[in-house]
Amino acid sequence: MASQAPDKVVILARGMGSRMRRDDDSAGLDERQAAVADSGVKALIPIDRPFLDYVLSTAADAGYRRVCLVIGPEHDATRRYYGQEIKPERLSIEFAVQEEPKGTANALLAAEKFADGDTFAMLNSDNHYPLEAMRQLREHDGSGVGLFDFESMVSQSNLSEERLLTFAVGLVDADGNLERIVEKPNKETWAALPRPIWLSMNCWQFRASIFESCRAIGPSARGEYEIPDAVMHSIGKLGEKFRAITVKAPVLDLTSRNDVPAITRCLAGTEVSL
Repeated sequence: MASQAPDKVVILARGMGSRMRRDDDSAGLDERQAAVADSGVKALIPIDRPFLDYVLSTAADAGYRRVCLVIGPEHDATRRYYGQEIKPERLSIEFAVQEEPKGTANALLAAEKFADGDTFAMLNSDNHYPLEAMRQLREHDGSGVGLFDFESMVSQSNLSEERLLTFAVGLVDADGNLERIVEKPNKETWAALPRPIWLSMNCWQFRASIFESCRAIGPSARGEYEIPDAVMHSIGKLGEKFRAITVKAPVLDLTSRNDVPAITRCLAGTEVSL
């Protein structure tokens, strides 16, 4: 009997939004957008409707049905909106709390009960991923990572080439599996990377063994427990293989106030169905 495609997705929505909270009059935000930006809760920035609605709608289009939002204990607005104010028809939404902002791997551990031993996807709440990537990731039977073509990101996303040059890169082996993640490559490393270059945007599919890896790693140089370190532990210590889902389509990135106008243009006319 064929295995059933995963229907669970974990969304990391615990970030502090420090860059989003910085004042920037040049961004031209309206009063509602500025008020949410001041709170740092990027997922709720209104672009006609909250940005995270677009992320969730794409996940639903890809076939996911159960969502866990990892939030902070102070994120009452997120809990209220998705728990009370809207009534999704395609998705069931629940919450897990990361008590302290200790990094993405620590945030993922908060969703272990939700995963309940099942394979699941994991996404950022401040990235809008292409449907093509979400569908291919879900159709893969096992661990996987969405990787995005650098040139397509330059030409189609809201991100400048200068910003994209600072992003993590996924290296793919001859069998089509993730070999390793290169974090923030310098100019010399970038020049030596094999072409095409595939950017890692925190778009994953995990088996339950990822939680063992999240518990096994130590803090990074930034003092946080990070998903790439947990993934490398899974590959190196547990023998897990991560299929590289390589996609020539853009990811939208909502980091600062200056990203809002461009993302608004990119999402204009996009229908949302939760």
